[in-house]
Amino acid sequence: MLQPIAHSESWWGREGGMREVLVLSLPLVISTMSWTLMHFIDRIFLLSYSTESVAAALPSGNLSFAVICLPLGITSYVNTFVSQYHGAGRPEKIGVSVWQGVGIGLLTLPFVLATIPLAPWFFSACDHPVNVARQEAIFYQVNCWGDAAIIISASLSSFFTGRGRVRTVMIVDSLAALTNMVLDYAWIFGHWGFPESGIAGAAWATVVALWLKTFLYLILFLRPRYRERYGTASGCRFDPEIAWRLLRYGLPSGMQLLLEVAGYAVFLLFIGKLGEMDMAATSLAFNVNNLAFMPVLGLGLATSTLVGHRMGEERPDLAARVTRSAFVIGAGYMLLISAFYVLTPDLILKAHWSIVEQHDFHQLRDLTVVLLRFVAAYCLFDAMNVIFSAAIKGAGDTRFVMITTTITSAIPVLLTWLGLYHFGLGIYWAWIVMTGWVTVLGFIYMARFMQGKWRSMRVIEDPLIGDSQGTAAAVVHAGEALSH
Repeated sequence: MLQPIAHSESWWGREGGMREVLVLSLPLVISTMSWTLMHFIDRIFLLSYSTESVAAALPSGNLSFAVICLPLGITSYVNTFVSQYHGAGRPEKIGVSVWQGVGIGLLTLPFVLATIPLAPWFFSACDHPVNVARQEAIFYQVNCWGDAAIIISASLSSFFTGRGRVRTVMIVDSLAALTNMVLDYAWIFGHWGFPESGIAGAAWATVVALWLKTFLYLILFLRPRYRERYGTASGCRFDPEIAWRLLRYGLPSGMQLLLEVAGYAVFLLFIGKLGEMDMAATSLAFNVNNLAFMPVLGLGLATSTLVGHRMGEERPDLAARVTRSAFVIGAGYMLLISAFYVLTPDLILKAHWSIVEQHDFHQLRDLTVVLLRFVAAYCLFDAMNVIFSAAIKGAGDTRFVMITTTITSAIPVLLTWLGLYHFGLGIYWAWIVMTGWVTVLGFIYMARFMQGKWRSMRVIEDPLIGDSQGTAAAVVHAGEALSH
């Protein structure tokens, strides 16, 4: 076991400094990168299988994710409950909090499966090319069988991330992602006795990997060492008080996720109506960017966790310092990535060269290079969005996030629709609107963080935070969290 970090007064080693943030962030970055790499390889395999498949995968997969965004956003907020209870020295509340999120995932399953018969009609109504629409419907229908696993595993993994045990999450997620990549190769192309299933094979590979990840987390969560201290077995019950507070704070977070992903899904559906090449170029641009952007999402999760710890300890000044440290790291990283997008786009796209016929690739390459310049323009502001929104949500300021997203999400959808279908402005207009939307959100969340209203917020019971014994234990637990 590693020893707790020895703090100094330097910007690097002090409490809430960059070293503390990186210690917690790096395993989470590897975890998020493993799943992004999985989707990246998914689309490379599909691109070599057919252009229609890769054009269908992104809008269909995004819609499948959008359907579960509301319950997933609520369940993901279990991480804040775990981190604040851990910081306040109340481990007996952690297991039951996790089980409330698992229950949400189980309740979601029948509702998601009920949408399967509607998929062919929906994608046909989007006026996409017939073959693309058919593959979109197949991809969506298969993915629905794994949606509940996404929600349940989000709650179970919060037991580990919320307490700072992030190496467990890194290992489990990486194993599941590796399983998915191996099954992709077998199931898409028909190797090792698997049927050649194309886009359906890619979806089934993901479903199997998601449920494998869920069961691995469940087995670890129920280990005897956790049952007495955290109530991981006895907490398997409905707790009205915790469930209500999870809905109170998690529902706005879920609405934020739903509205942002729904806006993104509508954006992709609009692009899909412009033509197969525009959709394929957009898919490649997002695919490349997602691989580079995932470290910032891991950094955001670490920020939310550390802010939760410090708020549970009644130390908002350290929560603010953690957030500033995380933003410096995220901003520096994204500026470097933006430079690569602008200066070396061909190097970034090289992975696609050998698997696409040259007469197709040159047209696809030229359009994708331009789209990557848009991505470079909004990268820094996207990092602002992730880090500062994660910080204020980690304290409990979720209602502001929901209101902001509700107001700002409708505007870019309307502007994109008007530009594309009433003024004929084309794909570049859609990307201008996307860039402006991300930029505005970044500044809004930074301003809210600097305002400081989040400093007086908590998601756990006030009497427990005020307990002196719990506060003393919080300091010990915070040190333990950073030692793993």
